[in-house]
Amino acid sequence: MTEKIITSIVYTLLDEKVGPQPFLWDPVDLQDDIRMSVSIKSITILSTDQGIIPQSLVIIPFPMFNLKGIIKYVERENEASRGGAAISSITVLFNEAYDLIFYKYINYLESTFADSVQKIIELENRKANSDEIYVELTNLKTRISEILDDLRNKEKKITTVEAFPEEKKPRERGLGFNYKIVVCGDPGVGKTSTILRFIDHAFMQTYIPTLGVSISEKNIQVQDDHVNLILWDIAGQSKFELMRRHFYMGLEAVILIFDLTNRKSFESIQNWYEDIKKNVVPSQEILIGFILGNKEDLMSKRNIASEEALKIANELNLEYIETSALTGKNVEESFYKLAESLIKSHQ
Repeated sequence: MTEKIITSIVYTLLDEKVGPQPFLWDPVDLQDDIRMSVSIKSITILSTDQGIIPQSLVIIPFPMFNLKGIIKYVERENEASRGGAAISSITVLFNEAYDLIFYKYINYLESTFADSVQKIIELENRKANSDEIYVELTNLKTRISEILDDLRNKEKKITTVEAFPEEKKPRERGLGFNYKIVVCGDPGVGKTSTILRFIDHAFMQTYIPTLGVSISEKNIQVQDDHVNLILWDIAGQSKFELMRRHFYMGLEAVILIFDLTNRKSFESIQNWYEDIKKNVVPSQEILIGFILGNKEDLMSKRNIASEEALKIANELNLEYIETSALTGKNVEESFYKLAESLIKSHQ
C-alpha cells in the first residue's frame, strides 16, 4: 500500500489477577503506552455490558494516538478460568483518517477475523508457543491490508470509469477503444466465474457488497484495434434492484448469463433484458450483446435445450453462445466476438 492504513495489531489476554495484558503485538517495537491503552480499553469495554462477548466486530477510538481499533473478541473453553472460559481480544489499529473504509466494509472483514480466531483458539488449546500465534496475527494483519487495498483500488475504478457519459464521442480507428459491458443474470449462474475465466485471473477479484457491483478490465487486440473491455459484474440479488439501474447507464453492450441446469435463471433472461432496456439512455434503441448459456459441462443436468435459448436470443436480437466457466469453453471467444461487434457498430 502506498498509504499506510493499518499501523499495528495487538493480541490481549485477560489475566484474572492483574487484568488485561498485551501478550503479542506487531510491529514488535510498538510503543508501550499504545499497547497498554489498547489492552485495557479493549477488554474493559466488556465490563460495561455485563461481560457479554460481542460476536461481531467492534470499532473503538483511541483519540490520544489519533488511532481507531477494530476488535474481535475471542472466547474459548478453559476449565482453569473463572466461568470456564478464557477471554482475549485481537485489535487491529488503523489511522483515524481512514475510519470510513472500515465502517463501510466491516461486514466484509468478519470472515477473515473469524478464520484467524478459530486458528488462534486451536493454537491456544494445544498450548502452542507464542511464535506460532504471532505468525497467525501477522498473517491476519497482512490479509486485512490486502483486502482493503483491493477494495480501495476497486473504488478508484468505479470513480474513474465514466458510468454516466453525457454523449458518445467518435473514436478513431487504431487509437484504441473503451467499451463498458454490463454482465447480468440471476445469482449463482456463473457471472463472476465467467469474467474471471476471461481475464485469466489478471488481478484479485473482490465483490463489493455495499455497492452490488464488481468492475474488471482487460485489454485485448482485435485485428488492428486495441480494445479495453470494462466489465461491470452486476449483483443479481433483488436487494440491489434500485442500485444496479444506475450502473446500466452508459453501457455499450450487455452479456446476459443463465445456468443451463436452472430453468428459472433461463426464464429470467427476458426480465433482465427488459430491466436494462428501460433504464438505458433513450437514444440507445438497440442493445448489442450476447446471451450465454453457462455450465455447458454439466450435460447430465441440463434443463434447457439449445433451440429454446436460440429462440429467445432471436426475439431479443442478441446472439446465443453456450459456455463453461469451469472448462473455459467458448468464454474467451464470446468476449472477442462481442468486441468485434462493438467495433463494427462504431465504424
